[in-house]
Amino acid sequence: MSAGDGCNFATDLLDAAAGHMTGVFLTDDDGTTLTYGAFFDRVRRFAGVLVAAGATPGDRIVVQVEKSPDAVVLYVACLWAGAVHVPLNPGFTADERSFFVEDSLPSVVVVDPAHATDPTWLTLAPDGSGSVRDRSEEISPLIAPVSRHNGDLAAILYTSGTTGRPKGAALTHESLRANARSLHGAWHFSAADRLVHGLPIFHVHGLFVALHCAMLSAIPVRFHRRFDADAVIDDLADATVFMGVPTHYRRLCANDRLTPEVCASMRLFTCGSAPLSEAAFDDFTARSGHRICERYGMSETGITISNPYDGDRIAGSIGYALPGVETRIVDEDGHEVGPDTVGIVAIRSRQIMREYWGRPDATATAFTADGWFITGDVGAMAADGRITLQGRASDMIISGGENVYPKEIELVLDEIPGIMESAVIGVPEPDFGEQVLAVLVCTDDQVDQATIQPALDASLARFKHPRRYEYVDELPRNAMGKVQKNALRQRYG
Repeated sequence: MSAGDGCNFATDLLDAAAGHMTGVFLTDDDGTTLTYGAFFDRVRRFAGVLVAAGATPGDRIVVQVEKSPDAVVLYVACLWAGAVHVPLNPGFTADERSFFVEDSLPSVVVVDPAHATDPTWLTLAPDGSGSVRDRSEEISPLIAPVSRHNGDLAAILYTSGTTGRPKGAALTHESLRANARSLHGAWHFSAADRLVHGLPIFHVHGLFVALHCAMLSAIPVRFHRRFDADAVIDDLADATVFMGVPTHYRRLCANDRLTPEVCASMRLFTCGSAPLSEAAFDDFTARSGHRICERYGMSETGITISNPYDGDRIAGSIGYALPGVETRIVDEDGHEVGPDTVGIVAIRSRQIMREYWGRPDATATAFTADGWFITGDVGAMAADGRITLQGRASDMIISGGENVYPKEIELVLDEIPGIMESAVIGVPEPDFGEQVLAVLVCTDDQVDQATIQPALDASLARFKHPRRYEYVDELPRNAMGKVQKNALRQRYG
């Protein structure tokens, strides 16, 4: 295999670390550190293991592991080998994982040891039983990144729609590069920064946004495997950047230790993955002395819109299109509307996904003939280009920064004996932003949470489980027979 032609995004990350190889990259919760030099040495060895396991350029590699420094190594090793990284939420059940494996058709699957139900799958933990770490000590490393083209796939991130069937947003090396460099510049990253990382790394926010910005500046990252408000506050005194979701900021504000003095070295707090309320925005400003920089993105697009680094950061606004991104607001027929007119946000950029994996129908629906991606989110654009979201065209729920798709839950509930039909909605919840509520029409008075729970446990990750149930004689419907979820949200919100 040849050295990269400059289009493998792993080459960008390696080049950015040149001259900084002795500097610390990741510091884990237990205080252990990994320098940039040691990180890329391990990347080469992990990439060698993937190739020895059968991965060839363009092959998908499904990864379902807990957050760890080795999980970051594995991500870059996938790129390095020219393969396609397919990260999954470690909370997914075996049934959920089987769909992604069947859909992406990977040549290699890497899981935590507890999930290794197939003898051909690799594991990540160094447990002495043939894990990637163990094998990397015996297999020749892959010295240079494999040659890739800009349009070759680098990652597939699964999202979903109202059908409940997950769709894989297929991102190219150019997608990752364009978004990383745009954010790196827009948010003024430099070698003087230090990042506190408390996000999951199986989706855009923690894996791409936070880590790519850090690696392009070769800066230290305080790497928390799980968010803990006290631990984060401990780190803020020696940091400059923190990226979080609204739930994180609410929990920080609930901690008496958050003060302007603690945040004195900080220059940037960003928030995304879910809307941040104006009250939470103002509360954090009062407690920390900093105004949060809200931004907007999707699995399919990366981060495309952000409040300015220099300039007004307005609560409730997602800001302006980033460099290299075009935005417009369109009506239901795809025609652009005027300033301050509510419509659907459309985006055009090099950083948008190439396609929905294996779904030409969904890809065709998502893009216009001239290359605009229709986000499905509703908003308005001011005359100066500032965008404010009004809501979501879909019924997706965002709870604690996690996307929850009602149809997926409804399919499980409707199979339970005694439940005639269900409607799942999101309702406001102070800590997580939204909680999942299931409205049920039952034929059996004995249907309760104890009856429902086994089916949920077998089929859905915990963050998708309804936290509340309401029982009704019938669901509200419009003249066409469609369930009126807006009416349910008003009733139970």
